[in-house]
Amino acid sequence: MKFMKLGSKPDAFQTDGNSVRYISSELATDVIVNVGDVKFHLHKFPLLSKSNKLQKIVSKSNGETPEELSLADFPGGPKAFEICAKFCYGITVTLNPYNVVAGRCAAEYLEMTEEIERGNLVLKIEIFLNSSILRNWKDSIIVLQTAKSLLPWSENLKIVGRCIDSIASKTSVDPTLITWSYTYNRKLASLGKNILPNGVKCPKDWWAEDICELDIDLYKRVMVAIKSKGRMDGAVIGEALKTYAVRWLPDSVDALLSEVHVLRNKCLVETIICLLPSDKGISCACSFLLKLLKVAIFIGADDSSREDLIRSIGLKLDEASVEDLLVPARPPQVGIYDIDLVQLLVDRFVENEKSDVDLKISGKNCKNDGDFVLGSGPWMKVGKVIDGYLAAIANDPNLSSSSFIKLSQSIPDSARPIHDGLYTAIDVYLKEHKSITKSEKKSLCGLIDVKKLTTDACMHAAQNEHLPLRMVVQVLFFEQVKAAAAGTHQTLKNDNDVAVPSRNSEANWGKTAPENRKSLRKQMDEVKIKEDEILKNGKLSKRGHKNRGSGPQLLPSRSRRIFDKLWIVGKGFGINGENKSSETSGSSQSPTSMFRGEIKSSGSSSRNRRHSIS
Repeated sequence: MKFMKLGSKPDAFQTDGNSVRYISSELATDVIVNVGDVKFHLHKFPLLSKSNKLQKIVSKSNGETPEELSLADFPGGPKAFEICAKFCYGITVTLNPYNVVAGRCAAEYLEMTEEIERGNLVLKIEIFLNSSILRNWKDSIIVLQTAKSLLPWSENLKIVGRCIDSIASKTSVDPTLITWSYTYNRKLASLGKNILPNGVKCPKDWWAEDICELDIDLYKRVMVAIKSKGRMDGAVIGEALKTYAVRWLPDSVDALLSEVHVLRNKCLVETIICLLPSDKGISCACSFLLKLLKVAIFIGADDSSREDLIRSIGLKLDEASVEDLLVPARPPQVGIYDIDLVQLLVDRFVENEKSDVDLKISGKNCKNDGDFVLGSGPWMKVGKVIDGYLAAIANDPNLSSSSFIKLSQSIPDSARPIHDGLYTAIDVYLKEHKSITKSEKKSLCGLIDVKKLTTDACMHAAQNEHLPLRMVVQVLFFEQVKAAAAGTHQTLKNDNDVAVPSRNSEANWGKTAPENRKSLRKQMDEVKIKEDEILKNGKLSKRGHKNRGSGPQLLPSRSRRIFDKLWIVGKGFGINGENKSSETSGSSQSPTSMFRGEIKSSGSSSRNRRHSIS
């Protein structure tokens, strides 16, 4: 910290109580100067020799001794006046970043300029400011902080503007050329942790923590000046704004909404939002933008600020996490979390992605086939995050199935190569909302493509008592088809023929369906039925013909009836396992009727129960 000493005489000022200051001298004082609630008993000659203001006041007085003068609205108060008085007497006074602004404003008020005497206080303080204070990083910040209490004097004297320009200029310096001290993660450094990458002496955002000490209005002016220079990367600006928000925004909701600080917090959030980089916030971390949005909603920030945040988040929703999206609902919403807000964010993301694809297509003069998601990394990430979000909010008892379905359907099918996450979310929802109608349950389960479930998910679904039986049968059916297709693929490979195409291709599925059916029939014909076990236990026994470690499973009678309807392959069979025909063809054999004689279970036989293993 820089400082400057003026004068050489010892301090002769003394105090009589809390409101009287006087100069110890053999000569009697002949003037009383009132500054605030303090009376200064001084001598006219040293004061008038350096202050044009006091000369004017004394010249208008009636000549009484001692004269009493009152200096109304004196900048800096009694302490600032004492600096000027000591300078007039030649008493040693020390100027530093904490009192230099007050001394400069007081000297201006008293008109202690070169016209009155050469080497007066105004000139000396200006030299100190320009040659020392404004050249020092931390001193400039301190002076700017103290200048706020001395407005409008400090503003009119351009002290505020000069400090802001000095700070902004220093932030634009190449980090490799930084030689002055700065604050950077002081807490981590005090713990002895390595806070910078190896070989890096100074980070790009080295200045962010130091300017966090500024009040929001001065901070805004500094950040505007930094951005106006055009040398700062948007990501660094975003990191600086995040640092300031963490420094000043409280962690708890109660403290955030307290009557004492709610207006200040609202102003702070709205200011940070308006300071986001000109690239619409895409340089900022998505998690920071979402946290800022949460606070903006809590404190009731203006609509334009929230809309700006939503627009910025919609550009980079693929960087969000499930925890970031868990925004608590606010009245009049009845749910735990604000699903409507997430729906809006997803819609914005969809709009942005589609517009980007349209621009690329128009630039290449090619036709859009509608599959703009396939192979898109951002889309895959958003699909995974939304499935995780649905699973996180599925246990909300007030979450409607319509909102759940709408948000799920906002993500295109090609953004979900695997449906395990969606299945998990629906499973949680069905467990929590047991009173939903069959129609709602059917709509929810219709979102799942059983062909996109992994083996583990299929095993879970096959024993999930919350799922409709039709879906369970579909899961088992496609598992059998997959096993059969795998066996056929291995056989053809051994014969050096063309391998069976992937089951994920709908076109190839139609071609391989007859072979799959024959393979299944062959496997199930080899299953031996023990009639005595059927009569005793009321269910079909399971005995496997091993094909790559798995074999066909025979279902309970209720399952068989639905399984029979799903068996028709190539006759109106849908890609999601639904039979599009109005009736099941009587000429087609089902997997449960291909035995040596139809076995009828006793009516009193207990049905297999499916237990959830979730």
